Amino acid sequence: MAVDPATGVDAGTAAVPDPGVGPGSPVAPADPADVAMALNLLKHMGLRPQDLLRAEAAVRVVPTFAEFMEKVREVVPKASQRLYDTYWDRLVEVWGSRRLDEPTNAEVLELFERARETALVRRTSNGGKSAALHTYDALRCVYNAAVQEGVLSTRENVMARVAKPAKGRSRRHALTPKLYGEIWQAATSTGNDPSLDALLLRFHLETAARTGGGLGLRLRDLDQGQCLVLLREKGSTQRWQPVSPTLMRTLVGHADARGARDPDSPVLRFKNGDPLTKKRHEGLWKRVGGHVDSVRVLNISMHWLRHTTLTWVERNFSPAVARAYAGHAEPSSNQQGATHDYTKASMGEIATAVQAWTGERHPLALQESIGTSPNFFAVEASDAN
Repeated sequence: MAVDPATGVDAGTAAVPDPGVGPGSPVAPADPADVAMALNLLKHMGLRPQDLLRAEAAVRVVPTFAEFMEKVREVVPKASQRLYDTYWDRLVEVWGSRRLDEPTNAEVLELFERARETALVRRTSNGGKSAALHTYDALRCVYNAAVQEGVLSTRENVMARVAKPAKGRSRRHALTPKLYGEIWQAATSTGNDPSLDALLLRFHLETAARTGGGLGLRLRDLDQGQCLVLLREKGSTQRWQPVSPTLMRTLVGHADARGARDPDSPVLRFKNGDPLTKKRHEGLWKRVGGHVDSVRVLNISMHWLRHTTLTWVERNFSPAVARAYAGHAEPSSNQQGATHDYTKASMGEIATAVQAWTGERHPLALQESIGTSPNFFAVEASDAN
């Protein structure tokens, strides 16, 4: 154990800053003379500062991971629960009997490595890097809840001292019109529900929505008059996204034909009327991969359509319009200046981009001229003919 000879304090303890003390904190910094007096008193009593910390921990009843997990599920938003539930279950399996204040930095890093090594191998796997990142986020939720509930102090939050695992560089990129045409033909000619598969491809290519945005779409989220849909995506975010009149008509017709009546009814449905699930997306791309080599080799998924759309919007309009089109949050730092606070894209600018992207007039667009549209949606017209 390394001890600072000047203070008699465990170097590991001394190195941890106290978040409750400092500029802007409601607690004033301790007077150095008072600290010296307290240390001398402890030395006279044959005690060390860490002895007091351990005594405090012994008096407090710190729950185990298994005991505290029920409280975590009470205070964490439902969307986060769905994302982290699996990782919390694994955490209980590994550390269920341990107190929240027991794991060390090294043990947390070992947990990330174990998550990476044991990650399930899927078509879109990236070597377990996503599993490590989700484990980090899931564990951070647990410790944040513990601090908020007063179970742990900020000093005892081990996640405040652990670096987030590195995120792997994305291998996704924009598709070419030719490759998308091949995907479209395979998707709409090989499955048991061609109209559903065609709608899924059109919806995600046009809106650049994440998978959850489509699955969460409800009847009340369709503003037919303004051609807008409300997308609910990760992080409990919501945003109105302009869509073409063609897509709006198709969504309304699909929902009506498959039994959606209540305003809260999901729009996207199977033939039997059951709400769509994520498995349909996975099955669609696996099936298409059996007919289009590039889909199988590159592990193309629905998210590649998002990359395709946003790349085109950024190249033909601006980063600000692309950011708004994607539903990305504004930058939280001023590393690149504060100009973005004043240059956010308007709904009219997004609608103008949708108009140019789809080749259809949008009621909210800032100009009537459509301009030159890409060839991505031409495959639908040729297929209809």
